[in-house]
Amino acid sequence: MVGPYRGLFDRPGVKAFVLAGLIGRMPMSMLGIGVILLISTLTENYATAGAVAATSNVAFAIAAPMSGRLADRFGQGRVIAPFAVVNALALAALMLLAGSGLPQWTLYASGLVVGATSLSIGSMVRARWSVIYGGSGRLHTAFAFESVADEVVFVTGPALVTVLATAVNPYAGLIVALVCMLLGCLALASQRDTQPPVQAIRSASGSPILIPGIALLSCVCLAMGAIFGSVDLITVAFADEHGAKGAAGFLLASFAGGSMVSGLWFGSRDWRIPLRTRFVRALGLFVVGLVPIMFIGSPWIMAGALFLAGFAISPMLITSFSLTERLVPPSLLTEGMAWISTAIGFGVAIGSWAGGALTEAYGASSAYGFSVGAAVLAVAVGIGGSGLLRLPEAPSPSQS
Repeated sequence: MVGPYRGLFDRPGVKAFVLAGLIGRMPMSMLGIGVILLISTLTENYATAGAVAATSNVAFAIAAPMSGRLADRFGQGRVIAPFAVVNALALAALMLLAGSGLPQWTLYASGLVVGATSLSIGSMVRARWSVIYGGSGRLHTAFAFESVADEVVFVTGPALVTVLATAVNPYAGLIVALVCMLLGCLALASQRDTQPPVQAIRSASGSPILIPGIALLSCVCLAMGAIFGSVDLITVAFADEHGAKGAAGFLLASFAGGSMVSGLWFGSRDWRIPLRTRFVRALGLFVVGLVPIMFIGSPWIMAGALFLAGFAISPMLITSFSLTERLVPPSLLTEGMAWISTAIGFGVAIGSWAGGALTEAYGASSAYGFSVGAAVLAVAVGIGGSGLLRLPEAPSPSQS
């Protein structure tokens, strides 16, 4: 399984941007649960916590394609640094306001700025891989590695922020997230040699989201994001209901851990099944894996169930980004990938809000029904519109 990854990082500058990207994207798994833990601890209200997290995610969803287009037009180095600095200041303001007793709208306002200035670092790193390995079978392996890197972040991030927030201080997890974001982003911005070259925008559609296949992928990823957002919040409440709130990070790490294992395996295979077929099959597997979590009452059994449910995540994300790379013109590559991330972010916002409201009204186990319903919707949309994912030309087996 390790063989295909051997030599992947030998090109000049690859190790540096991979490491910077890994550190810089740590907040994507820490911010949501960190905000939920901080605000729910201070207000004892999951609905408020979920709403603030949702506000931040909506802002990210709206702004990410714009920052992606700026990166395509002016270069990543000129865009990342100013966004990172403003994002750090906004997150610091959110933490200060959370403990100040000021009106709730101040939390929403600061959360809005945090989301609007958050960058889709994963998309920017994938764009760099596309420049290095575009047109070769190594790009599939590189995207698989990036999916695994995402899951490493989602394995370590929730557990780390939960331990820090519950055992050290409610603010500690978000402070660590802020430091990781700032260091990683500034390091990535400084690496100009591996960033995608600035190109004149050449696209009849004007924006990748107007490409039918990208629109379909975005709709599916919207539903997937709703699953991620709702599972994050509901799982925190589930652990709390069973007297094990400190185990919430471990449960979420199990979910991401299943995806990490499957990502390593998926990236090591030389697939001959078409990309769109892999995509739809992964969606179907995800629905089957999620159903049992509605009926589990033990945190330890839940950890195993979430691990198995997570197996379909990486294959879905890997194929989503691979399809995007094939469907969008090179001059809009970063923005195209940002649309996938922004759809997930928008879905996370919906899931956080719905998960919080349903948990308050019906309890955690019943609220998981929303997550399963979102998975069913993702499959229906993916299967119904799979014809839009036909690629312009048939790739060779090593490229698909």
